[in-house]
Amino acid sequence: MKPIIAIPATLLLVYRAYSKKSLTPGGILAATLTAIAHTIHPWNLPFVLLIVFFLAGTRATHVKENVKASLTLKSGGASGGEGPRNHVQVFANSLTASIFSVLHAYQLRSRQQALLNSPDDAGSLCYAWGGDLLVIGIIANYACVAADTLSSELGILAKGEPRLITSLRLRKVPRGTNGGVTLTGLAAGLLGSITIVTAAMFFLPFCTDETAGRLGGGAPWSVDQRRTLILGLTLWGFLGSVVDSILGGLFQSSVKDIRSGKIVEGDGGIRVLVSEKPAPEETQQTKVDGTHKPSRVVENGWDLLDNNDVNFLMAFGMSFGAMMVASWYWQVPMSSIFPVSAGA
Repeated sequence: MKPIIAIPATLLLVYRAYSKKSLTPGGILAATLTAIAHTIHPWNLPFVLLIVFFLAGTRATHVKENVKASLTLKSGGASGGEGPRNHVQVFANSLTASIFSVLHAYQLRSRQQALLNSPDDAGSLCYAWGGDLLVIGIIANYACVAADTLSSELGILAKGEPRLITSLRLRKVPRGTNGGVTLTGLAAGLLGSITIVTAAMFFLPFCTDETAGRLGGGAPWSVDQRRTLILGLTLWGFLGSVVDSILGGLFQSSVKDIRSGKIVEGDGGIRVLVSEKPAPEETQQTKVDGTHKPSRVVENGWDLLDNNDVNFLMAFGMSFGAMMVASWYWQVPMSSIFPVSAGA
């Protein structure tokens, strides 16, 4: 990406995050490092996807945020709702794409150098059908995390109660429960995936008739090939939000406040502690039949991962999985993603 575009765009990204208080100071630093990792790529694509995800995610967060705050509780006892995201949350969503972007930038720079050293000065670095798998991984990452973010932020506003996706009978659970899904949330997840894939199609430098005969070029994409890529990535991004719900429902405990019946959220996506005995100030409210009852109970899930662990696991797994599917479909070896193959 050209510095004349990258530097002002990064500064605007940081300023917006600061002015809207959408990120903590640590989150702003993490976002800056993430932006740098994306801007060193020769294409505009990675940075554009980062910006689209950030804008879509923050916009969804602010939709009826006062209403969402009343639906859950914070671990400290205050109203719930998503506060400013910290550095761990930023990296959970974008670290995989940052790594893939840096690896692919290295590959493209190596090819670019080879083109400069060749007698043909009309080379191309366009993206061909059956091209670099890392590009698929980058797009899949943001399609999945955007689907998951919009699903979580908008699904909680659904009129009906969510149903636990890991329950055989899909039992109803409180709003904000990990693994709880609604039709509204699923539709929002699909919208998030469509948003990212649509942006990718505008900024992905497809090979065309003009680049077909040039060094480093490739055969032009057919309409059917474009449709296959769009449909595949869109469905994969939507699947990412479903996988995140399954992982959250299984491996992340959802803690419910007994008195209000609301889900308790940990600040910054961390675990919520559940005490077997109530705190001294809670004794009168939790004393029943002469026995003390805990003020919080686990609604569902094993306490193995926190929300950030689940997000990162989903993002990495789905991105790598998308590359594996593309590798099989295109018959391109997975070894091609490593820098040692960059000059090949």
